[in-house]
Amino acid sequence: MLCGYVDLMSEMLRITNGRVYDPANGIDGAVRDICIVDGRIVAKFDDAVRPGSVRTIDATGMVIMPGGVDIHCHIASASVNRARAMLGEEHATHVHKCSKRCEAASGLRAGTGHLTPSTFLTGYRYAALGYTTAIDAAVSPTGARQTHLELDDTPNLDAGFFLLVANHAKLIELIGRNDEEGAIAFIAQLVHRTGALGVKVVNPGGVASWRADATQHLVSTIDSPVAGAGNVTARRILHTAAAAAERLQLPHPPHVHCNRLGLPGNVATTLDTLAALAGRRVHLTHLQFHSYGESDKGEFTSEAGRLVNYIDAHPLVTADVGQVMFGSAMTLTADTPLEYVLWQITGRRASSPYVSIESELETGCGLMPIEYSDKNYLHSLQWAIGLELMLTAKNPWQMLLSTDHPNGGSFLTYPRIIAALMSKTIRDEQIARANPRAMRNCRLRDLTREMTLSEVAILTRSGPARALGLTHKGHLGAGADADITVYDQGLAGSSSGCGGGGDWQKMFESPRYVIKGGKTIVSDGELREAASGLRLRAKVDADERGEREVRDWFDSHGSYSVTQFGMHPFERERMKEV
Repeated sequence: MLCGYVDLMSEMLRITNGRVYDPANGIDGAVRDICIVDGRIVAKFDDAVRPGSVRTIDATGMVIMPGGVDIHCHIASASVNRARAMLGEEHATHVHKCSKRCEAASGLRAGTGHLTPSTFLTGYRYAALGYTTAIDAAVSPTGARQTHLELDDTPNLDAGFFLLVANHAKLIELIGRNDEEGAIAFIAQLVHRTGALGVKVVNPGGVASWRADATQHLVSTIDSPVAGAGNVTARRILHTAAAAAERLQLPHPPHVHCNRLGLPGNVATTLDTLAALAGRRVHLTHLQFHSYGESDKGEFTSEAGRLVNYIDAHPLVTADVGQVMFGSAMTLTADTPLEYVLWQITGRRASSPYVSIESELETGCGLMPIEYSDKNYLHSLQWAIGLELMLTAKNPWQMLLSTDHPNGGSFLTYPRIIAALMSKTIRDEQIARANPRAMRNCRLRDLTREMTLSEVAILTRSGPARALGLTHKGHLGAGADADITVYDQGLAGSSSGCGGGGDWQKMFESPRYVIKGGKTIVSDGELREAASGLRLRAKVDADERGEREVRDWFDSHGSYSVTQFGMHPFERERMKEV
């Protein structure tokens, strides 16, 4: 069993005779050679390369794609650690429910966690699925140092995180004083000090209202005033976050979790949010949870079509889906009011892990286990809506795959989702087991689209990399990071490239080779090595005004010195600025 990781020697490597799917460079199944030198892809080897010094992988009959990129997951941070503790039974060998496929993918025995795996196991399992980059979607400013340490302990992944800013009490105060310059400077210094890749907006103003008045756990509209904050509204917070992302030239736009997540009729709020940011880049996260209409009887309905129509007409918008999968999941969010509503509905064990004054006034957090059932009307509708969003979007570059791990389900379910997208036969089998009334109230059964391998490469690799601004990821052109996955298409039992009854799940859950930074970490379907990864951060310079605001905040509310806030100096050595 792997119990650590080392820096492996990179090698000169040629992958030959495989069918290449590289949508960013317009390559759709052409047989090409991929050449690798010093961890990067090159157009060809230099003439001075000695014969015999290049190792060759014969990929005849195989599919070659860039390494997978997970644009939205929760794999590190204080909240993830609290979730690990809450699901301690997952880590006990005698009660663990992990599937045999899960064990095979990780190369480890049951009892090591499924929804909340350890740092090592997280890196092993992503690699075993062909993923080489992952972004944690929600980290509080004071939790950033711990998150870096956890990501440093996670092998096989280049990783970064989005910084929670929207409900920070200091930001709310600056916006309330109509000091947009101060607010942007404050965000700049937070991003600089913490080494974040981008900014995260969660239920803007809703969590701040909750802190001020626990009865105000729902924001009616994006123009509803934040409790105790005067004229501050969700709209103003959104505008400030978007202005900061533009001013700082962040590689990724604001990563927005809209107000009223999970409530019937919330599609109106989602569309209002998009309209408020019209003309600006924006990424909406776990869109499935924001796609609900409401019937005359108050029941949930699917409004996936309305959102897809809007996004199709607005190319500056991207989204990840947050696909719900039947089975066990773990709700883990910075949206404390949402967790309160879920707790009221289900009565299940829940936690709101405030660990310091700093984190409580920066953001919110809550977590609770949940089971999604194919017999349940709402759960079946949620499952169908996620697939609808991806299958009806005209441009797959704008509608990307995620499960919001572990909220909609584990990232280990990605191969099952891909199989359903590629085969109507597989979808129909799943529809037959789902809640019949939910299936009558959505469009999924009528959708005949079967995605191609090139479209899957966009959803899982090229699209997320482009949306994140990672120019060296998600493609196989010269200069790209040598993060590559080679799948054996023979496992799918089909050579058509899409559709049919081929076992696409088997193919995507068992890559033959995975190359990380030019290092072969999976060979012949087995995880052989564990490579160290880089931390991905936005290039944001120190801001003098922002530093004054940060110091003022710590002087007024901090329980430790501002000099201990943010990245430890040694972390910068493992950083890659984007």
